[in-house]
Amino acid sequence: MNDEQRITELEIRLALQDDLLDELNQIISRQQLQIDQLSAALHALQQTQASPDQQTPRSLFDEIPPHY
Repeated sequence: MNDEQRITELEIRLALQDDLLDELNQIISRQQLQIDQLSAALHALQQTQASPDQQTPRSLFDEIPPHY
């Protein structure tokens, strides 16, 4: 293998690695957005559970079973 073939092979590998890096960056960005959304939803859920206006305890008899 001569030097020109080696350089061409390295350029191909570099291009493939650049594509992979871009794809991984997009995946990480989507995951971070999803983490942020889930954190906000969890925070909102914690706020509703801890709100002082729910002084009366809920009874399991008042809830509809999931199969109805």
